[in-house]
Amino acid sequence: MTTRWVREALARHRKRMNVSIRSTVGLTRDPPPRCDDPDQAYFAVDGVARVVHGDLASMIVGGLGSLFTQMLHPYTMAGVAQHSRYQHDPLGRLLQTANFIGYTTYGSKTTAYAAIERVLAVHQPVRGIADDGVAYYANDPHLLAWVHAAETSMFLAGYRRFGRLRLNDHEADVYVNEMATMARDLGVEHPPTNVAELDETLEKFRPELRLCPEGVTARDFVAKGVVKGLHQRVAYWLLVQSAFALLTPWERDLLGVKSRPLVNPLLIQPATSALCALLRVFVPPTQRVR
Repeated sequence: MTTRWVREALARHRKRMNVSIRSTVGLTRDPPPRCDDPDQAYFAVDGVARVVHGDLASMIVGGLGSLFTQMLHPYTMAGVAQHSRYQHDPLGRLLQTANFIGYTTYGSKTTAYAAIERVLAVHQPVRGIADDGVAYYANDPHLLAWVHAAETSMFLAGYRRFGRLRLNDHEADVYVNEMATMARDLGVEHPPTNVAELDETLEKFRPELRLCPEGVTARDFVAKGVVKGLHQRVAYWLLVQSAFALLTPWERDLLGVKSRPLVNPLLIQPATSALCALLRVFVPPTQRVR
């Protein structure tokens, strides 16, 4: 009887912590319905995308890295600054992104296509003039290609460094190829289908990148975070520093953040790995279908 009571108490505590952790990062709704029918699912049910996106701990690091990377394109950043309320409702924007990833990664073709159409509709009025006088449009295939490359590279890098399982090079290529399917449906022309092509895509964007004034504001806002409490702030600082470490040296230089060649491998990375392992206790990764 005592053993059963302890198990039930631990289960209740784990559930409370699960809700608390998910709420802290903006996941205030239940995950979208999962489709495990190979004929109906949008992504392969036994694919790599479900492994990568199902690990919340490493996705937080990769997601932060993606945000910092996207800030480097002045036209992407102009759209966010001029049409987004991210400083007033940062968790709401995270929830929208998380729901989109959930619907496309685990949903049926029907729900995934509907989610893609919603994103394109939201982007439709996002257009204007950047700080250099050039017009931008959020659904421009070129800008969509940048956002896609930034997200894919950082999600993959976050998982390969902090994920529960070790991905080999072939599995990394499979992930990029799976993400290319979604990119095409969003309007990206010729998205990368393997890691080498992904790296080439990011390099091709390099001449266009710079940290505009809106990017400085966004960088500082995201780096500071909105979490409260000493423990949460320390954890968030670790996640941010680990996200910075995922970036290439030239991306960090453009972003204006310091490299920590000694502190990262000796302190930040091990501490973040331990934090990710702890988060998985309360928010377990989704299981891979075999």
